[in-house]
Amino acid sequence: MNEGRRVIQHALSIVLISIALGLSAAQPAVSQRAQPGQGDPLPSWNDGEAKRGIIDFVTRVTREGGPDFTPVADRIATFDNDGTLWVEKPLPVEVYFTLARVRELAAKDPSLKERQPFKAALEGDAAYFHEAGAKAVLELILATHSGMTQEQFAAEARQFMEKARHPKLNRPFTEITYQPMIELLAYLRRNGFQTWLCSGGTIDFMRAFAPQIYSVPVEQIIGSELKLESRMEGDRLVIWRLPEIDAINDKMGKPVGIDRRIGKRPVFVAGNVLSGGDIAMMRYSKGRAGPSFQLLINHDDAAREFAYAEKDNASLKAAKKYGFTVANIKSDWKTVFGAGQAAAAK
Repeated sequence: MNEGRRVIQHALSIVLISIALGLSAAQPAVSQRAQPGQGDPLPSWNDGEAKRGIIDFVTRVTREGGPDFTPVADRIATFDNDGTLWVEKPLPVEVYFTLARVRELAAKDPSLKERQPFKAALEGDAAYFHEAGAKAVLELILATHSGMTQEQFAAEARQFMEKARHPKLNRPFTEITYQPMIELLAYLRRNGFQTWLCSGGTIDFMRAFAPQIYSVPVEQIIGSELKLESRMEGDRLVIWRLPEIDAINDKMGKPVGIDRRIGKRPVFVAGNVLSGGDIAMMRYSKGRAGPSFQLLINHDDAAREFAYAEKDNASLKAAKKYGFTVANIKSDWKTVFGAGQAAAAK
């Protein structure tokens, strides 16, 4: 029951955010992509505590014979996605996908335009969701993500990613990744790390783009999941998406997801400030026997990206208490966005 309540609360927060309007950001500057293996491994990072800490950690755990040497098999790095590897404001990308799916469903069935909660979503009626609550939100999300095969959902997600653009940054969603983090993924992989996504977004939505823009294979993605079942369509067996949540990969659910998919604590974790969603994953990493590194991205640069914080500063307080490394976008990143991110990730 508690897990189901958390699922609904998480869904509610995402969709309510998705209805909010009016946020804006300056057009980001374009930088040259990193050249892997040449000189500075993190050229889009300013020389500061965060960059020095990352390089020192990687040097220590890869130095054979050193006290912190970590075998390749244990060099597991898990990265949150929204707000850590790419933009999550004004809305997470999957929320834009959800709203696009609502419009598609309404085009096929015009009666949805007069039926709640679809009517409210189509009209951007935030007040309705505040009043109707979690049940209406869950109905909306499950209606847009279920009732089809895995292949059909993957095709919908890929088509959206190929055509849609970020409404504030005016660039394709595939180009809203953070250049410094793309360089970090590449740097870790060159030093024998496995890089995994561990996000509250759905695993199947992330599978539609992660291999292309992050060079993270589908088998190294951990996310929230809908229930699935095998069924026959004619003489062909398919995997069908049911309108039920199977697992929510957020907050305390992230360590569980990591254990189920990887079976060991990550040595390197990256997350971001917003809802405290990555604290548990970072503490899980901190609790391993041996060296570990936790990187928290702090969004404090309204000019180049977006500036936002938690009301209780839970993530920053946790960073101070448990020794996580904070990277402030304003001071630690030379540039936020860059051209050719997918190529730089290889």
